[in-house]
Amino acid sequence: MTRFTVYDTTLRDGAQRQGISFSVSDKLKITQRLDAFGIDYIEGGWPGSNPKDIEYFRKIRHIELEHSKVSAFGSTRRAGIRVQDDLNIQALLAADTSVVTIFGKSWDFHVTEAVGTTLEENLAMIADTVAYLKEKGREVIYDAEHFFDGYRFNPVYALATIQAAEAAGADLLVLCDTNGGLMPFTLQDVLQDVQSVIRAPLGLHAHDDAGTAVANSIIAAKMGASQIQGTINGYGERCGNANLCTIIPNLQLKLNMLIVHPERLEELTTISRFVAELANLSPQEQHPYVGANAFAHKGGIHVDAVLKHAHTYEHIEPELVGNKRRILISELSGKSNVLYQVRESNFDLTRDTPATQLVLEKIKELEYQGYQFEGAEASFELLVWKTLKAYQPMFELLGIRTIVEKRGENGQIISEATVKVRIGNQEYLTAGEGNGPVHALDQALRKALEQVYPELKNLHLVDYKVRVLDGNNGTGARVRVLIETRDERRKKSWGTVGVSPNIIEASWQALVDSVEYGLVCIDKAKMKELRKTVREFRSEG
Repeated sequence: MTRFTVYDTTLRDGAQRQGISFSVSDKLKITQRLDAFGIDYIEGGWPGSNPKDIEYFRKIRHIELEHSKVSAFGSTRRAGIRVQDDLNIQALLAADTSVVTIFGKSWDFHVTEAVGTTLEENLAMIADTVAYLKEKGREVIYDAEHFFDGYRFNPVYALATIQAAEAAGADLLVLCDTNGGLMPFTLQDVLQDVQSVIRAPLGLHAHDDAGTAVANSIIAAKMGASQIQGTINGYGERCGNANLCTIIPNLQLKLNMLIVHPERLEELTTISRFVAELANLSPQEQHPYVGANAFAHKGGIHVDAVLKHAHTYEHIEPELVGNKRRILISELSGKSNVLYQVRESNFDLTRDTPATQLVLEKIKELEYQGYQFEGAEASFELLVWKTLKAYQPMFELLGIRTIVEKRGENGQIISEATVKVRIGNQEYLTAGEGNGPVHALDQALRKALEQVYPELKNLHLVDYKVRVLDGNNGTGARVRVLIETRDERRKKSWGTVGVSPNIIEASWQALVDSVEYGLVCIDKAKMKELRKTVREFRSEG
């Protein structure tokens, strides 16, 4: 029986998404990460198409992989020439991979209109290429491009193309939904027809233009397909490819198919974010299994049920795929939301503690003003400390000033800021420059605080977002600013929030929260003192 395999094409098909351009270094890192995860096949690229892929294949042959096979991708020979004379075929051999993936035309319309050759010559191109590569000792995967469209218009010819590849010795025949419009019920009918005449192992390569790529892939696996092709995060041209971050856990956790070792499956969320970072794209929060919102709960009734039994609103344990449960704080929150959050922050409050009601009322008051604590967990913790009178600010603001100046008609815009703060009995007046007023404020504040808190040098702003809350008020609208800060030494990140009709004031609120929270986390004695004060407040309550 043929073993089921997963084939990743992130480095080639996934890179066709707008905005993605992996460097050779990126491709090598992703290859090694996917290999350690347990992906069976990794499509490295098309060596006949560009110098970057040629360099990738030159370097990857010197890297020892534990599990994965790297495949070089290319087309069948061109019409009217011998296969051994085709430079693209020779480039595939020069890539020196054990596996070669060849695509050929299945749709008669494409053969005559796009390639401009006869139906008979197209069959010969497929057979000649597969046979030649097999003679050279390669494992050959044949991708039947546009197979389902071809089958719809001319089923006899579409079958003839994969029969030609099978007869020539292809190790695997992959049916491609290249245009991405395949419906699951159509897939079932076509796959049954193909399985009745083809004996070689079959695979599926699905695009997501109709939103059915994952469903089609799961159905194909259920019906006996030997391989599923896809990309990490569903990256790909147009609407993307079948998302392996959804397919793999579905097959393993729902269909009980062993795709990767269970301990490796716990790395799935990390891999999703790792590839997103190298692609320079923000992770999609709504993605199943690996998204930040996949196990996020907001409504108070839902949260109350989840705290009693997680399966009431979660279809799996988030830890199985390396994700985690998140309880969001908003105007929809009940006491259960607050209890969960304070427990996550190691605060010891109960449903009947008066402090819990105080925190909830404060949250709802701020939410009414436009604050949002989803993604701003650090501001939430500071809010709890301040509401329970457990927190004493680590510095006092005496004043800030920002100047934005443009000199000359085509001159550069310059941002300057001054900050005056008091730390203990000492006042500090510092100035900073930046590429914007918020950056300048950050620089000025740091100059003051680093004189007393040198640990601040390890904290860096990594993200800054602005959201207009009431657009009908035009430039006078209130704005919400979200800042993400990272402690490079401790490898920890946190979010903070500020709201004001003045974008500088909103930014300052979020900036101060980010700095104060970071300093508290560094100061273990301060954190211990805060928790003691909260416990005393609870006891008095």
